[in-house]
Amino acid sequence: MLRALGLKCCLPVLAALLSACHAAPARAQAPAEGGLYIAGAEFGFQVAAQRALAQNPPGRRFFVLALPPETNALTTRASASQAALRERVRQAGGVLFVCQRDIDSGRVPAARLAPGVVAVRGWPPSGVGVLSDGQRHVSGEDPAALPASNEALRRLRSSCS
Repeated sequence: MLRALGLKCCLPVLAALLSACHAAPARAQAPAEGGLYIAGAEFGFQVAAQRALAQNPPGRRFFVLALPPETNALTTRASASQAALRERVRQAGGVLFVCQRDIDSGRVPAARLAPGVVAVRGWPPSGVGVLSDGQRHVSGEDPAALPASNEALRRLRSSCS
């Protein structure tokens, strides 16, 4: 059919493309980011961080949110073992979060947060137009620190609301 259309020159290119498509095994790509792990009432920071480390290969970004009473692990007052685990998470590609609401309420002193810990806001109150349609971050947040996955971001914001 291609020859009938006068496209003889394209036949070798098309054949090579078709051959390459059939030769490459069809496999799902590994996600570029890992999930969100939450330390709080159900799981301590140690359990959440160790799960995150075990379930994510080095270099793949993942996220750990600490809720009170587990936020101490993300401060300069963390025990030596908590601080070491916190550093392992960061070195493995983990992003550490606390909720802005916990900072605003005084439950987590901002001045005591360890370097690299990111404060994230929850959903704005009903009727407050902080997020417009299609917008994923609130003014003042670093969008690069947030998960690319809408599901992970939704869980993160819901946990901090």
